[in-house]
Amino acid sequence: MNAEHAWQIAAYVILPYAALTVFVVGHLWRYRFDRFGWTTRSSELYERRLLLVGGPLFHYGALLAIVGHAAGLLVPKSWTAAFGVPEWLYADFAKAAGTLAAVLIIVGLAILTFRRAGNDRVRGVTTAVDWVALTLLWVMIVLGTIVTVGYNVVGAGHDYRETVSLWMRGIFSLNPDVGDITAAPWIFQVHATVAWLFLALCPFTRFVHFWGAPVWYATRPFVVYRRRKGQRVVSPGESRAWRTFGRVGGGPRT
Repeated sequence: MNAEHAWQIAAYVILPYAALTVFVVGHLWRYRFDRFGWTTRSSELYERRLLLVGGPLFHYGALLAIVGHAAGLLVPKSWTAAFGVPEWLYADFAKAAGTLAAVLIIVGLAILTFRRAGNDRVRGVTTAVDWVALTLLWVMIVLGTIVTVGYNVVGAGHDYRETVSLWMRGIFSLNPDVGDITAAPWIFQVHATVAWLFLALCPFTRFVHFWGAPVWYATRPFVVYRRRKGQRVVSPGESRAWRTFGRVGGGPRT
């Protein structure tokens, strides 16, 4: 094994598995021993105006990018072809969605970065890990934008489903081939490497709030309000919201 091949094995085989291990174990450790830190550490009390603009832009753009990456990297060409989706249509849709995601993320993150660096109170509650995560995030986003917009939209283009996607699926099937990823242009390789580093850092950042989405809101009991003076008061026993609250095994609460 020569030095170049050893470097490729380290970057495209060992690093992905190490990052995935840290990602999973780190989240389990954080949830077990740092539940009070499992939060966004919101700084909304210090500054709200820019947060209300940049936050939604970044989050919607990030969600679109995550869905796009999952579809592009994990779904084989044969699957989309089986559903009657021609390759040209898939490619055009991926370019449009990727460009939209890049615009939303960059604008949103630029606002959030300006807010965090420019506001004294917000900057005061920003940790060293926050700055490292923000730096890695910017590097990853800039590289991804170059890949999507600079390379595939206005440039010569590259069919990553024949290179990067094969390598990615090989990682999850425990059979990665470094030849697949090294066949892609260097910008794709660097983007993938930075993404693994960011993934390994995630459990130790405020990004853990991604797993704390309040999906339980859809099944929670209704909020019971007392009526104004002079009107009849609805007691908990008369409200449908409390009929299922606290039940064990389907029986009434005692």
